[in-house]
Amino acid sequence: MATQMTGVTRTPTGPAEGKPRMKGRHLVMMSLGSAIGTGLFVGSGKGVAAAGPATLMAYVVAGLLVIAIMYMLGEMVAAHPDSGAFSVYTSRAMGPAAGFAMGWVWWIELVIVVAAEAIAAASTLVAMWPVAPVWLLTLIFLVVLTAVNLLGVDRFGEFEFWFALFKVAAVLVFLVVGVLLICGVLAAPAAGASNLVGHGGFMPNGWSGVAAALLMVTFSFGGIEIMAVAAAETEDPARNVSRAVRTIVWRILLFYMGSVAVMVIAVPWDDPKLGTSPFVAVLDRAGIPAASEIMTLVIVLALLSSLNANLYGAARMLGSLAERGMAPRAAMRTRGRSVPATAVLASVLFGFCCVLATFKWGDTVLDTLLNIVGSTIIVTYFFTICSQYVLRRRVEREGTPLPMRIKGFPVVSWVSMILLAGIVVLGMFAPDVRAQLLSTGALVVVLYLVGIAWSRHDGRSPFRPTTD
Repeated sequence: MATQMTGVTRTPTGPAEGKPRMKGRHLVMMSLGSAIGTGLFVGSGKGVAAAGPATLMAYVVAGLLVIAIMYMLGEMVAAHPDSGAFSVYTSRAMGPAAGFAMGWVWWIELVIVVAAEAIAAASTLVAMWPVAPVWLLTLIFLVVLTAVNLLGVDRFGEFEFWFALFKVAAVLVFLVVGVLLICGVLAAPAAGASNLVGHGGFMPNGWSGVAAALLMVTFSFGGIEIMAVAAAETEDPARNVSRAVRTIVWRILLFYMGSVAVMVIAVPWDDPKLGTSPFVAVLDRAGIPAASEIMTLVIVLALLSSLNANLYGAARMLGSLAERGMAPRAAMRTRGRSVPATAVLASVLFGFCCVLATFKWGDTVLDTLLNIVGSTIIVTYFFTICSQYVLRRRVEREGTPLPMRIKGFPVVSWVSMILLAGIVVLGMFAPDVRAQLLSTGALVVVLYLVGIAWSRHDGRSPFRPTTD
């Protein structure tokens, strides 16, 4: 199906007819599961510790921003599903050098995240059940999930479907337990709403606490953009992308805001356990046996699910870059069942190197990886907003219909950009976040300059105007 987003005709990047594809339920469940990871299971507690009950305000602001951005991305994906996703849209809207920078920044981020999640899953499991050294479990996790990614996109989709379903079920059970606890069914007296205004009030750390929580919350939403990459290998992408995007609204309201509301109502915000293990704190208060062990298993599976999806996304982005002449052509090679095997192996190679580093240096490797990534999600959001604005203006001038159209344009785009800029400004006042923002910004500039230089290398520029 030809794109209607740019005024040029191009066949969407994805499997040829008859090749394996993910089903609609795979994409919808992946979009659900991508929002449920350590950002919710651990990061939510850090937000509560920073802002108290007022962290709900941070989730409202960040949630609205993410919802708007995903609708923008969904509009572009429905019109032109492509495994290069936001990199492709950035190229079309802002030039190929910008698309080069966006694609490589995202790939580098995911490569690091894949390694970090493998080590974090192993470390979390070993802390509870020391069954093997961290480096060995990390190696096992990477080998198994690399194999899953090499099986074919339909089998990957089925595997990730059950991964995500488990996480969704775990959060739903938590919400039910939390409501019963608040109502006094599982504990007496009922928690009620006293914790919302007690212990220093609703906003115990003032607006500065809310600002700090906003930064943590925004970064915790990273990963939901995987849906845009997966759409190119899904049956009837325009229809299924629309379905997946529509679930974002209620999933953020239910899973994130619902879970955080349960936490701050059921447990005093200054409870030390809430800051480090928020779900465990609520389950312990409800008298659930082995709450810590249960949540450890859930967190490990959430990390592995995220690793699985991020490896998929990294491989598809690298393959897309290669197809557009922005990466070595070897990354385009596929094997049986249309799997970009070279891109998968290249994307997990850094993880295997980190196994050796963990064997030698231990926990310091994970700490280093976590300090590197984080602010790259801001880059993805920035380019998504800019691309959607430019491309939407373009199709409106041409009078081209769109399969999915975001309402409130261009106001939603401008408000989203203002919110994003505000988050960046807040981040500049936090030393750790400022360092990440500046280093990521420098990386984007360097990659942009490399993209320009590459495009001028010779007459066979990989950045020649798109006419295919």
